[in-house]
Amino acid sequence: MPELPEVEVVRRGLERWIGGRTVADVEVLHPRAIRRHLAGAEDFAHRLKGRRMGAPMRRGKYLWLPLADSGTSVLAHLGMSGQLLVKSEQAPDEKHLRIRVRFTDQEGDNPGAAPGTELRFVDQRTFGGLSLHENTPDGLPDVIAHIARDPLDPLFDDEAFHQALRRSRSTIKRALLNQSLISGVGNIYADEALWRAQLHYERPTATFTRPRTAQLLGHVRDVMNAALAVGGTSFDSLYVNVNGESGYFERSLDAYGREDEPCRRCGTPMRRRPWMNRSSYFCPRCQRPPRLS
Repeated sequence: MPELPEVEVVRRGLERWIGGRTVADVEVLHPRAIRRHLAGAEDFAHRLKGRRMGAPMRRGKYLWLPLADSGTSVLAHLGMSGQLLVKSEQAPDEKHLRIRVRFTDQEGDNPGAAPGTELRFVDQRTFGGLSLHENTPDGLPDVIAHIARDPLDPLFDDEAFHQALRRSRSTIKRALLNQSLISGVGNIYADEALWRAQLHYERPTATFTRPRTAQLLGHVRDVMNAALAVGGTSFDSLYVNVNGESGYFERSLDAYGREDEPCRRCGTPMRRRPWMNRSSYFCPRCQRPPRLS
């Protein structure tokens, strides 16, 4: 699934091309794409028509489009293969096009957006979708109000995270993927940050000192900013920006997907272990497992 850098790349593209534009009409082409909007396709389209899109927002891996003066937002669930694409109205429909949003391009709309473009939600596996939700006083869709801030958020509290980490009685990779502690870190970037910090994924969180937590957060931020700079990580054509272009951070991965390849730090063959229906990649020399008590 896309993680924070991939979602932020999409958010930035939407901000440029969609923010400030007024919805002319909405076409729902597959019911599963709005299954989380319980009132159905007709209600979804009706409530968006005539609304102006605010600046797209993100927390962790969650992306939403506020609707100006409505107290509601369109929450985008990208799932395994969801894409938000900005395309010309004349461009051929994608095979897996699920939702189309057209705009009025009236006077006062986003002057930077190309007239005649539309927003398309494309989803090959139909695990994702769009849904409309009421906003909390903080401006978040109510269904994600419990999600913690992400490490690139200027208001992320490092000390509060350290205290929560110590209380969690967990292991470090489980904690990094716990969206109520820290959001936006998925399997790929957890492995990358842990490799940089020379920490085994099963290290108990109770052993973390403030300096160790600060060091790890620094590596989490560094790896995510590095991924952002090159458009995120795209292992296949499913993870793309709003123009349909793939990122290429996979070329710079130090841990994830490098089983049996030499560690870039010490040369020891990297290992992969099954972990919570996923995989963990690590160096057995640089990231020694914790001793059993």
